Amino acid sequence: EGADELRLSNGTGPCSGRVEVKHEEKWGTVCDGDWTIEDAEVVCKQLRCGSAVQALNRAPFGEGSGPTWLYRVDCRGDESTLWNCSHPGWGSFNCPHYFDTGVICSGFSGLRLTGGHTACSGHLKVKQEKTWATVCFSHIDFKTASVICNELECGQAVDILRGTHFGDRHELTWQEEFHCVGNETHLAHCPRMLHRNKTCSHDATVICSGYGGYRLANGSTTCSGRVELLHGGTWGTLCDYLWDLPAATALCQQLDCGVALLIPRDRFVDGNGPVWRDAFHCEGTESCLWDCAQVTLGNPTCSAREAATVICSGKSGTQLMLCKTFHSQTVPTGVAEDVGVICSGDRQIRLVNGTKRCAGRVELYHDGIWGTICDDNWDLSDANVVCKQLGCGHAIKAFASAHYGKGSGQIWLDDVNCTGAESDLWACPSRAWGQHNCQHKEDAGVLCSEFLALRLMNGNDCAGRLEVFYNGTWGGICSNRMSQLTAITVCKHLNCGDGGEIATDFKYGRGSGPMWLDHIECTEQHSSLWQCQSDPWDPQSCDNRAEETHISCTDREKLRVIGGKDGCSGRVEIWHQGSWGTVCDDSWDVADANVVCRQLGCGSAVSALSEAAFGEGTGPIWLEEVHCKGTELSLWDCPANTLFCKNCDHKEDAAVDCS
Repeated sequence: EGADELRLSNGTGPCSGRVEVKHEEKWGTVCDGDWTIEDAEVVCKQLRCGSAVQALNRAPFGEGSGPTWLYRVDCRGDESTLWNCSHPGWGSFNCPHYFDTGVICSGFSGLRLTGGHTACSGHLKVKQEKTWATVCFSHIDFKTASVICNELECGQAVDILRGTHFGDRHELTWQEEFHCVGNETHLAHCPRMLHRNKTCSHDATVICSGYGGYRLANGSTTCSGRVELLHGGTWGTLCDYLWDLPAATALCQQLDCGVALLIPRDRFVDGNGPVWRDAFHCEGTESCLWDCAQVTLGNPTCSAREAATVICSGKSGTQLMLCKTFHSQTVPTGVAEDVGVICSGDRQIRLVNGTKRCAGRVELYHDGIWGTICDDNWDLSDANVVCKQLGCGHAIKAFASAHYGKGSGQIWLDDVNCTGAESDLWACPSRAWGQHNCQHKEDAGVLCSEFLALRLMNGNDCAGRLEVFYNGTWGGICSNRMSQLTAITVCKHLNCGDGGEIATDFKYGRGSGPMWLDHIECTEQHSSLWQCQSDPWDPQSCDNRAEETHISCTDREKLRVIGGKDGCSGRVEIWHQGSWGTVCDDSWDVADANVVCRQLGCGSAVSALSEAAFGEGTGPIWLEEVHCKGTELSLWDCPANTLFCKNCDHKEDAAVDCS
C-alpha cells in the first residue's frame, strides 16, 4: 500500500486548486463548510508552496470525483500534513462534491531584489521551495513593481527594466504572470496566470526609490529646509556627511523645487527623531536622489545639528521629471510644438572602468561630449582635486598610461597642474580645452581613499578571513555583534550564494594591518555590505586579532556538471561548506539524474553514469547513497548520506547526461 499523498488540481499551477488526497491508492477530495486559512496553511506548507493566500470552499476550482476522504478538518496551522490535523476519520462522511475545498498558495516563500546598486533595486527573484527562481520581464508590470517595493519597505516603484538576456543560461524561472491591482500588501496576494510554455528572453529588474519618502522640514518655504527621509516607517534627518550641491540639486528637482542654490550649514537644523547616516554620491546628471549611489558602511555618527540642508530655487511651474520613472510628465500650457534643448555649459566629471565608485579613468563632460585627460605631469595634487570633487576623500594614487583602460573620442585636458586646493579640476592651470599632444594610451586615472573592495582571504573565493580595502589598504573586520544575517550579506555581496556562517575555528589564519570596522549590522533588505550600518572607519576598531571575522559561504543550492561538451552533461559537483565536491555513484540511478537535470534546467536525464565517466574530480566527496524519487525539485530534497564520505573515492564519481 502506497503512502498518503496530497495535491492541488485544476488551478493555475501546482500551488493553487482543488484539494485532493490519495488514500488507499485512490484520489479523493476534502469537504469542509468551515475551511479556514489555518487549514490552507498546512496544505501549502506540506506541498512546499509558500504560505496560504486564500482558503476557499464550495468547489471554487470545480467539483472533484471519488470519495470524500477528509471532512471537517480542524488545523492549528503548524501540522506537518493535512491528515495530522484533527478530523473525524478517513472517509467518515460522504459529502457532495459541491462542498469541495480549494486553496491558493503564494507558490513562493520569499522575494528579493539582487545585484542592484542599492538594497532596493535589482533582479527580481522569488523563493520556490529552497531555490530562488528568476521572474521574467514579460511577467510583471508597473503595478506589480509597486506591490514589490511596498512589501520590501523600499518606497515607491521607480522603474521596471528589461534585465539580462537568458541566452543559454539554465536557471529556474517562475512560470506565472503577475496581474496586481496595485493595492495588495504582498506579491503573493496578486492574481496570477500560468504561462508554462511562454519563453523567457530577459529577466525583470525592479528599481524602487529605496525610501518611503523625502521631504524638507523646518524651512521658511516648501522648497527649503532640513532633509528628512522615511526609512522603515520612521522619518529621520539625513546626516550632512558628504552632502553636496549635486546631491542637493537631485533632491530639489525630485521635489519640483528647481535647483539647489545653497547648503546653509547652520539653519533649519533643529529636529527630533533619528539621524540617518546614509551618503548619496551623485554625478550631477541625476534628477532624483534615488538614482545616486548610496553608501552607509563606515560613515561617521551625526548629531541632530549636523543635518543635511538645502535652499532650492523654488517651484518653476514647469516640471520636467527626468527621474527613471514611469510617472507622467507635465509641460507648461501654451507650448504648441516640441522643444529641444542642448546645454553645453554644464561641466561634469566621472571615473570610468574602475570596479566600483571612487577609482577609474578620469573623464570630463564638456560641450556635450565626454573625454579623457592626458597623463603629462599628472600627479597626486591633480588626483586629490578629482577625489575631493567626487566626494571620494583624498587621492591614494595618481595613475598614468591608461591604467584603467584606454578611453575613446576626445582628449580634453593636458599638462594639468593643480595645487590641490582647487574645488574643480577645470579650475587648475592646463592647456586650453582640446589642445594636447597625447594618445589614449596616456589616459590619466585615480584611486581615491573612499574606494571600497571586499574579499575573503586564505581560503577560497567564498570562504576565508574577511578583509575590506579602504584608504588604499586592505584590513580586517571585527566580529563584535555580528549576526549570521551580516555573514549572509557578505556572501551575497561576493556572489557566493545565499547562505553564510561566521566560522569560529579561525582556520583561515591571522591577518595584518589595520582593523577597519566593527559592529556591522545588516538587515534582510541589504544585498551589499556597503549599505549596512557600522561604527565609523577606524584603523584600530578592535585590539585583538581573535576578534577578526572568518566567514564560510554555505550556498547548498549550487550545483554544476563538469567535463561534458555543454552545461548539461558531465560529472556532478555540488557546493558545500565553501568548496566544490563530488557525489559518489553508490545507488546512483536515473531518478537521481532526473532531479539534477531538472535543477540545471536541462530537461530530463538520458542516462545516469558512474565510475567517473567524465573523469575523476578533486576535493571532498559530499554525498553518497542518494535515493531520489525523481520528482524532487532539488538534489538536497533527496535522502542521502552527507558530509565527507569515507566509503568512496573519486573513481566512483557520479555523472549525468541530460536531454
